Amino acid sequence: MTARRNVLFVVIDQLRADVLDGGLASYIQTPNLDRFARNALRFRNHFTVTAPCGPARASLLTGLYAMNHRAINNGSPLGAHHTNIALEARKIGYEPLLFGYSDIQPDPTTRSARDPDNFVYENVLPGFREMVEMRAEYGAEWLGYLRAKGYDVPDAQTPDLLQLYRPKDGIFGHPALYEAKHSDTAYLTDKTIEVLSVRKAHPWFAHVTYIRPHPPFVAPAPYNDLVDPDALPAPVLETPDHPFIDAWFSEPNQKGMFWGFDGDCRAITPATAAKIRATYLGLVAEVDHHIGRLMDWLDESGQADETLVVVTADHGELLGDHGLWGKEAVFDPAFHVPLMIRIPGVAGREITALSESVDVTPTILDWLGADLPPVFNGRSLLPFAGADAPEDWRTSAFMEIEFGDFRETSRYERFWQLPPEKCRAAILREPRWKYVHFAGGVPPMLFDLENDPNETENLADRPDAAAERDRLRAALIDKRMENAYRPFQ
Repeated sequence: MTARRNVLFVVIDQLRADVLDGGLASYIQTPNLDRFARNALRFRNHFTVTAPCGPARASLLTGLYAMNHRAINNGSPLGAHHTNIALEARKIGYEPLLFGYSDIQPDPTTRSARDPDNFVYENVLPGFREMVEMRAEYGAEWLGYLRAKGYDVPDAQTPDLLQLYRPKDGIFGHPALYEAKHSDTAYLTDKTIEVLSVRKAHPWFAHVTYIRPHPPFVAPAPYNDLVDPDALPAPVLETPDHPFIDAWFSEPNQKGMFWGFDGDCRAITPATAAKIRATYLGLVAEVDHHIGRLMDWLDESGQADETLVVVTADHGELLGDHGLWGKEAVFDPAFHVPLMIRIPGVAGREITALSESVDVTPTILDWLGADLPPVFNGRSLLPFAGADAPEDWRTSAFMEIEFGDFRETSRYERFWQLPPEKCRAAILREPRWKYVHFAGGVPPMLFDLENDPNETENLADRPDAAAERDRLRAALIDKRMENAYRPFQ
């Protein structure tokens, strides 16, 4: 094991697992991620513990389940009493550098009522030093760069921001207005390499967060038509009969998915769905190209053998499965994400044990030699670098998601006629069985993943599945009780 220890922690926004290893992988070339994977521990059954972006990153960076950190919506503040990966790394002498965004709204008790940070969920997690400001909705740095290059771009933080993502001629599927060499993905990579290239004298910790393939779905040439839509498999259209589906479609949503889309997901034609999926995969290919640049820089600078590299995603993307888009759902494509960890001196191999996003922070800190706070719900994955998995490893993954919103009434609240605290779900997923428990009297879901991997048939009300449903409900309660917040243990 190397004496000098750097960390390169890469998060790709909205990347579902089967794009790299599964049903969609054969339709897009990702040579750089494939090359990286061959030398990494590849966790094939890895799940984010919550979604969307803000809550997912809060769990990823604090090692806490959403029930404990309570930053449960985009814009829900993260309490200042919570520690996180950056604060813990500082305790052992590292200055964690942020290239991109962490999607954290700060604790309002630490700021005055009119502080602008109270109204922006794309803030910097305490402990990080922001090196590249790359924010989806409130960013200005990349916009200024594009304007300096001669592009006609809107001002930051205005209703005109989506104009930046209009395709040429206003036609969905046409290339973005900016060239690939000037894209947000290219810019972030350029700046990361530029900054790290002069920081080689001391060990460094870099958290690099790519926005793509998060929507709006527009890609610069040649990535906009890199994938043939007609060659792609159609989404899984079968849908379980359940009030969640009815509530999801009760009002238009996902309006920022692509230029000109009004949010009526039921009106998306098969041809449009194929084009969305192709654009998404094109954006993945663009990210792959630039991650390859980062890996090449590590090799060329002589730092690959002293750098822990983690590549994962905050959450997934439905991509039209069950007719749904985005990540605010209970199905696997929203939660099943890639995780690859390249450890100096450790050969790459595949890991099939269930892992969770809350395991990533303990793993990185463990490799750096930090003491792990007892509050963490996750566990270090370093033992998997050995030949055998730990004997007491988890047998299920635990996930949560909020469908209510304490700031404004959500469509789920309106459709179900429930308050926000009763519009939420908790999920327990085993290798075969998956149980989804909804609050507020909304009936549960139960899936037999061995015989129904696409989650199309809800077995929860079937008499012959009652024993499994009851067993999993009890196991879910146990999981929540065993993982209650414990700051003083």
